[in-house]
Amino acid sequence: MQAVKKSAIITAAITLFAFCGQKVSAARFAIDPSHSSVEFKVRHLMINKVSGKFDRFTGEFNYDEKNPATWTSLATIDAASVNTGSNDRDNHLRNADFFEVAKFPSISFKSTGISDVKGNVAKLNGILNLHGVEKPVTLDLEIGGTIQDPWGNTRAGFSATGKINRKDFGIIWNKALGNNGLVVGEEVEITIQVEGTQDKAGAPAADKKPAEMKKK
Repeated sequence: MQAVKKSAIITAAITLFAFCGQKVSAARFAIDPSHSSVEFKVRHLMINKVSGKFDRFTGEFNYDEKNPATWTSLATIDAASVNTGSNDRDNHLRNADFFEVAKFPSISFKSTGISDVKGNVAKLNGILNLHGVEKPVTLDLEIGGTIQDPWGNTRAGFSATGKINRKDFGIIWNKALGNNGLVVGEEVEITIQVEGTQDKAGAPAADKKPAEMKKK
């Protein structure tokens, strides 16, 4: 009896060890820039909000809807591609008062984990590198799920929103108004829409450099 019990314990231990030793991975998706967007809003003159976006970005993510612990994301934005619909304002945003693109040509985000998963919403935690400063940020994530498109590709979609203070990243330019207000708000609202196509090669995003993509 003891021999049987000992054998069962050894078998269970081997099975558990084998399971724990397996590398849990998720499918890799490349961001489709023609169906994705990176947008922001900033208050102007304390009475209105001005919207902007970035026209060029690259990125990828790992996703398995049944295993949030495997989700990862990595994205890089071309800071010079900022677009607010005004050439003068965009040139000002590119200079040393704001993004200083000659010195800091890219903005990047790398996830550090997912938390508070409840149905189709969660918190996306990561590190944002903006203007040469790295800070942890948390975005509210809405999960769109996966679908097969008419051409046989598996696609996944997400929306992410959040707020940052630009002064935390060393972007401090401003002018005071007569009513003690400021020309440009310090709080920046971020809205990201992402649609990705599954890479049939299946390489994890964390192990590969994002492929170069341009917004069409």
